[in-house]
Amino acid sequence: MEERVKYTGKDYLNKVLGGTASGIVIGLIANAILGSVFKALIPYGSIFVLLSSVVTIMQFITPAIIGVLVATQFKMNGMESVIVGAAAFLGSGAYKVTEAGVQLVGIGDLINVMLVSAIAVFVTRLLQSRLGSLTLILMPIIVGAGVGTIGLIMLPYVGMITSSIGEVINSFTTLQPLLMVILISVAFSILIISPISTVAIGIAIGVAGLGAGAAAVGVTACTAILVIGSLRINQSGTTLAILLGAMKMMIPNLIKHPKIMIPVVMNAVVSGIGVYILTIHGTPQTAGFGIVGLVGPIQAFNMGTGLLNVILAYFIIPFVGGFIIDRICNKFLHIYEDEIFKFIPASN
Repeated sequence: MEERVKYTGKDYLNKVLGGTASGIVIGLIANAILGSVFKALIPYGSIFVLLSSVVTIMQFITPAIIGVLVATQFKMNGMESVIVGAAAFLGSGAYKVTEAGVQLVGIGDLINVMLVSAIAVFVTRLLQSRLGSLTLILMPIIVGAGVGTIGLIMLPYVGMITSSIGEVINSFTTLQPLLMVILISVAFSILIISPISTVAIGIAIGVAGLGAGAAAVGVTACTAILVIGSLRINQSGTTLAILLGAMKMMIPNLIKHPKIMIPVVMNAVVSGIGVYILTIHGTPQTAGFGIVGLVGPIQAFNMGTGLLNVILAYFIIPFVGGFIIDRICNKFLHIYEDEIFKFIPASN
């Protein structure tokens, strides 16, 4: 029997984060790029209904994709990787069982997906070479169904983290309007680069009006900083993915370089002030999107904000402000180097 590779807790963290970052991009990028386009084209042909459904449904298998990519980080074979992916999906919360059957409801709780993936990898490694000829039968049962069940048991408790954060953010709405929009903008700028879903938070707490506008612009403020930093050190495809909605692919960067939040938060403050001055509104359903699919800007325009104000709030202020803030932090104050924006792919 060949010697088993030993991994430390730090190894597990880095590999789970790496697999998660790439999995999020793969699962969400098709809908981020094409979802709004296909929906807009639906009146011109039934084929666009099908295409819109396909890219939307692709998002729901994100937990399984993450599980598979996490497993490949640990050099697992095809069968083991797929079983880890199955466990991640089963414990994700991406579906619910009703009297009408099983319904897909989203991408699940990413924190739980990461925990279940780590547990599934650990159990799989524990069982490797120990099940003999029964591997094909027992591995899916023990790891797929077994760890997946553990994930479902954990889900409500892990979900309390999301709920608690939502309650804190919701409390901001009772504050003075300017302070409220700044705090909500900052909160969502941080959440978008964490494993917590900004869309889920926005809907769960029912943030609306100026608060929803601040949330969407806060997401955009983070996007702007990541795009500006990524342009200097990453390939163009990585930067484009971030711009189109894959900000969560930078989660490993947040863990490895927490200083990345300094320019993000500063830009969110400036952008939040812009929301207040320009009166940018939104709904709970659009609060967590930012400029992805132009959901935030379109909603603000539909709610009566002038086109110039929408352009200023969503594009000029976050990106010009982000450029200036990044320049000051990077070149003048030397708070961080370009390296903090270097994408950490799953193969690392």
